[in-house]
Parts: sequence; structure tokens; C-alpha cells
Amino acid sequence: MDMTGQQLIAASREEVWNALNDPDVLRACIPGCQELTKSSDTQMSAIAIMKVGPVKARFQGAVTLSELNPPNGYTITGEGQGGVAGFAKGVATVRLEDAEGGTVLNYTVDAQIGGKLSQLGGRLIDVTAKRMSGQFFEKFAEKIQLRQNPAQPSTQDEPAAPAGQLSVPPADAAATPRPTTAAAPVRQFAATPPASPASGMIGLTTIALVVFVAVIVAMWAMYGGLLPSLAPLAGTHVSPDFASIIQLIMAAAIGYLFGSRSRTK
Repeated sequence: MDMTGQQLIAASREEVWNALNDPDVLRACIPGCQELTKSSDTQMSAIAIMKVGPVKARFQGAVTLSELNPPNGYTITGEGQGGVAGFAKGVATVRLEDAEGGTVLNYTVDAQIGGKLSQLGGRLIDVTAKRMSGQFFEKFAEKIQLRQNPAQPSTQDEPAAPAGQLSVPPADAAATPRPTTAAAPVRQFAATPPASPASGMIGLTTIALVVFVAVIVAMWAMYGGLLPSLAPLAGTHVSPDFASIIQLIMAAAIGYLFGSRSRTK
């Protein structure tokens, strides 16, 4: 597997070179790296857990630096054993160049893998290698920026009010009157009790009774009984004026009766 690329880092060549030779920086930037120990200026040992597709293995190996040309670059050679997963070994050449805005890091990698890893396919291996390379340079740039600008202590947040205690608004907020809206006067009306159905029935019954009595009186007065055939037997005779009064009473009672029924509907 061959891979080449370059990365612009916002730092001087000296700063980038020092970071490339710092085991603490490399340990934090290499994906899956658990241990990286520098035994000399040119020798390092490393332990890393890497996952390529469905295969995940713990690699342990040695790293050797050669062709050192500070602060311009070097060659790094590494070999690691991953047990049943296989092995990996490779050579990478790193070259630093000045550029506008920082330093350009050029790299060329020639790697070989064996065992189960070699059975995964070149496409999957290339994708994984490019992803890990991107993760490395992203972390590497962050570490250099932290070395240039050490993190300042963060500002402490204001303590929150204890539970159950209300926070007091600022003085200017308390002094500022809040607009109020005048409430419209509420008009109160006396509730009219609903008419009782029983009272309505009593009134209609009374009117019906008056009409019934008036009819009986009128029949008796005009015909001498309830039926006209009984008039000769009764021998009763009333004046026309009295009969007219009886008819007016009947008409008024009947009219009131029908008017009351229409209002109750």
C-alpha cells in the first residue's frame, strides 16, 4: 500500500520538528495508541489497538528513526505484530517545508500487511489508512496550537442560587416599572331565577278551568242548560246584554290561554 500527501500546519518548522520527536505528542495523536516509549533519539516502542473493517487487533512493535535532518525531516520505519490478525510494517518519509501561514508537512508511506488483514481487500485498507491519517494530523495540529498558546484557566461561572431560593433581579430591573394594563370593569347582573315548570302548569290549569266554567255558565244562561234541547224545560231567559258579557269573558279567557301556551314553547 502506497500513500502520499501533505498537510499545512500553522507553526514554524522548528515547532513542527520538535512535536514530531515528542513521544507524548505522538502518543496522543496516533489513533488507538496506548503506549509509546522513546528509548533513545532514534528508537521507540509502541502498543496500539487498531480496527480495520471487522478485524480488531492489538499491535506491538518497534519504531526506528533514520536519516534525521532537523528541522527538515526524517525517515521512520516501523513493524508490528497483531497475533492471529497478522502483521504490519512500513516506511514513511517526512519532509518539512516553509510555506505562507506555517509549515507544509509532506509524507510518503509504503506499507505492507499480512495475515487476516491482507484478506480484507485493498479498498477497505486504503480507506482505513486515509481515515487514520486524517485523524492523526487533526490531533497533531491541535497539539501544536496548545504548545504555542497554553490554555488559560477558564472563567468560573457565577454560583447558582441554592435549591428553593428565589434569585433576586438586578437593581435596575427592579427599579424599572413594568407597564400595567387596566382591567375592564366587570358588570354584574342579578341572576333571574328560572321559571318553575310547576308554576307554569298551575297557571295554565287555572286558565283552562276559568274557560271551562265560563263555557258552562254561557251555555246555561243562553239555553237554560248544557244542551239546547233542554232549554224549553228550564224556562230560563236572560237578557242579550248579560249574554254578551259572558261571551266577552270567554273570548278573553281563551285568548289569554293561547297566549300563555305560545310563550311557554
